[in-house]
Amino acid sequence: MPRTAERPVLVIVAHGSRDPRHAATVHALLRRVRALRPGLRVEAGFLDFNSPTVPRVLERLDAEGVRDVVALPLLLTRAFHAKSDIPAVLHEARVRLPRLTVRQADVLGPSALLTDALERRLYEAGLTPGDKGSTGVVLASAGSSDPEAIAVIAHVAREWRHTGWCAVRPAFASASLPRTEDAVRELRAEGVRRVAVAPYVIAPGRLPDRIARGARESGADVLADVLGPAPELARLIVRRYAAARTAGHVAVLTA
Repeated sequence: MPRTAERPVLVIVAHGSRDPRHAATVHALLRRVRALRPGLRVEAGFLDFNSPTVPRVLERLDAEGVRDVVALPLLLTRAFHAKSDIPAVLHEARVRLPRLTVRQADVLGPSALLTDALERRLYEAGLTPGDKGSTGVVLASAGSSDPEAIAVIAHVAREWRHTGWCAVRPAFASASLPRTEDAVRELRAEGVRRVAVAPYVIAPGRLPDRIARGARESGADVLADVLGPAPELARLIVRRYAAARTAGHVAVLTA
């Protein structure tokens, strides 16, 4: 007899990458989420490059008798993937699997938990809270052609600046300007004594490598690691899952 889940299964929807570090980071983050919520079933599905794909995960869950899923985009902003790709994949799954209810959770950002995770990575890279007043930070994201996503990154930088950093400037690895190296040089030209680069990305890959290269080439004093399986990120995932479960909105494809 099919088994019905007592509460929605959490399916974390990751972009996927040819870089094996990407999938390894996603699975490390899943392990941390499972540790936070031992009774919650957590699965990963990928849009591209990695297995299992999102449709395959949903098909397997449906075959097992699962009837309720929360699909959570592993994204920091509402750009193309959150607005188009993921809703389309989930809509197609609902058409093929009519017994399965699929709710799409919000993207992760913006959130104070993400800036907490960024600071964790900066401190792990050698800074201390006492360094804030003399340190300018380059908030380096992957980049997007979506104006809403770019505006969110700029907002995060402004809000983070108010927590005591000397300066916080957004930068982008693709699609938008400035690049990481240009933002580092601008801070130097303004007389900022110490410059740190904080990658606002979840997993390693081509664009995070470009951020790191720009930081090194421009002589940044500190380069933090990607967010990865930071405990703050795991807590945020649980929070987004709970909000989607309470809202009860079923994911649909919008024109």
